[in-house]
Amino acid sequence: MKRKGSIILIGLALLLGCGGATGEKTAPDTSVPAKIEGSSLYVQKVENLPDDFWLGMDVSSVIAEENSGVRYYNFNGEEQDLFVTLAENGVNSIRVRVWNDPYDADGHGFGGGNNDVQTAIEIGKRATAAGQRLIVDFHYSDFWADPGKQMTPRAWEALSVADKADAVYRFTRESLEAMRSAGVNVGMVQVGNETNGALCGEKAWEDIQSLMQAGSRAVREVYPDALVAVHFANPETAGMYLGFAKQLDFYKVDYDVFASSYYPYWHGTLDNLAAVLDEIATTFGKKVMVMETSYAFTAEDSDFSGNTIGEGGTYTKDYPFTVQGQANHVRNVIDTVANRMTNGIGVCYWEGAWITVGHDSWEENSRKWEQYGSGWASSYAAVYDPKDAGQWYGGSAVDNQAMFDAYGKPLESLRVWNLVRYGNDVPLRADATEDVTLFVDLNDPIVLPDTISAILSDNSRSEVPVQWNVSEAEIQRMQTGGVASYRIEGTADGLAATCYLNMIEYNFLANASFESGESAPWYLTENGSANELYVEQKVTDSKTGEYHYHFWSAAKNSIDFTLSQDVTGLAAGTYKFSISIMGGDAGDAEVYAFVFVNGTEIGRAPMQITEYGKWSTGTVRGIPVADGQTVTVGVSVKCAGSGGGAWGKIDDAMLNTDVQ
Repeated sequence: MKRKGSIILIGLALLLGCGGATGEKTAPDTSVPAKIEGSSLYVQKVENLPDDFWLGMDVSSVIAEENSGVRYYNFNGEEQDLFVTLAENGVNSIRVRVWNDPYDADGHGFGGGNNDVQTAIEIGKRATAAGQRLIVDFHYSDFWADPGKQMTPRAWEALSVADKADAVYRFTRESLEAMRSAGVNVGMVQVGNETNGALCGEKAWEDIQSLMQAGSRAVREVYPDALVAVHFANPETAGMYLGFAKQLDFYKVDYDVFASSYYPYWHGTLDNLAAVLDEIATTFGKKVMVMETSYAFTAEDSDFSGNTIGEGGTYTKDYPFTVQGQANHVRNVIDTVANRMTNGIGVCYWEGAWITVGHDSWEENSRKWEQYGSGWASSYAAVYDPKDAGQWYGGSAVDNQAMFDAYGKPLESLRVWNLVRYGNDVPLRADATEDVTLFVDLNDPIVLPDTISAILSDNSRSEVPVQWNVSEAEIQRMQTGGVASYRIEGTADGLAATCYLNMIEYNFLANASFESGESAPWYLTENGSANELYVEQKVTDSKTGEYHYHFWSAAKNSIDFTLSQDVTGLAAGTYKFSISIMGGDAGDAEVYAFVFVNGTEIGRAPMQITEYGKWSTGTVRGIPVADGQTVTVGVSVKCAGSGGGAWGKIDDAMLNTDVQ
């Protein structure tokens, strides 16, 4: 079946190909579309939004998706070219990743869209035909490049840095020349993707900058009017972006845009993002933008392959996982870039059309992922990336963050790209409920709340009555079931409600997991000269909750401190103490939990700092306490550092009775 608009697009592609042969560029449609009327989506207008603000979407997987049988529709339910639908709803720019050679020796694609240069050209021609600008994202890798992985293309593995820089220049130039010949309107080019201290296998800034310079030079020669962008991730890491910008400035790297990924689950607050990027813009005179962002409209998976974001998880959830919540996230990121940063020029949504390729089974989908490259990775990627893609290949990990449903129909949130220019003031409604989390001591009665916060469509809260679907007998079983966690469902204002009930032992420590946001009553004794020792708010680095105690230092042998708390008024008895730590780069280290009673050491428990996310818990048991005695508990951390300094997080201390 021929899709609506396909004949027109083919004709335009032929015309663009002919015009491109002479080096001519087709100008994008810079007109601002009229407001979409009749939407049920609540959108607060973004003031001061320039006509040429980059409202972008990465749809790099679209060719592989369509080859796998996916079809996309417009709001009238008609099958229509994806790029036309995006343009109609305010998306004026398209981003596409480019890998050097994402195929094995037999021509099998690595997946993730099999995004070679030719695929990028096809996407670029369709975007240009729809009046959109193209953002070309060179990874300078044969497959995914990100903060944890910057692998050299196989063809360049034996090259010196100087020869690799020449290869980057030639690859960039030849790729862009092919796009220009095809009539593709390239408006921006990235020289690397999320290059947090590495690029194309190189980790020294002297080498990284030479590769960036080579890519930039090629862009200037082929598309002199295009912006050159550098791209990093993790704006929540204090001082990191400023450090990168200083390196770029020191080496006089030729670029226009300092771009950041911003996923609110991990990357901190919008306040922090604005401050960090504004500092770059004002200090170095660069444009800034959010190059990648997204948000889930549901926690459900649709393609039988797990998603990055779902139920649970130690990540921040600023909005409910609803279509309105997704739109609120996009609107607020756009507003932050447009109004809270100097020279903020745009926001690009990541893979907004990467949906399931089938609905029947994992086996059906897996066949398509392998054949067409429509999953995040195929098994064939093992020849290049055996430790990651070669083991964990599968489908889309972001189908629940797309702006189309599982059948290719646009979600109402897609209209946010148009409505941010005008606003859409519709009556507020309850969109979701806020989850309730209770911690109840085993000796206390369970009392569920009578009301719960409903999250309205503008992300404000309103208290509404709630009815919990749990019997008295079930409550009694939870009361007597010991330390355990339960999920209780309910209904509030016609919406689903959830209470996470945690039955716990009483903790005699105050501020045991630093959730007050301050260190008191913990006492720091520093014997070294660490750069950073403080309570940090970062849910992804916490064992539980949002806060933990953070330490980091750049110099060797500078980490040496204890963190302790005195406890008085305990009843005579036997107690136990535990505390957890995780971190990295410790080198030679001595880390242990300790207990003193009236100044005499009772015991210590060794702990280890190994790697990110791997928590080590030290537990001292059998602590004898008499009436009136003072118990001092804590953790001692001393690290030589691996190469330089070390870093880590301390969380979840517990002092309670010991029943053995």
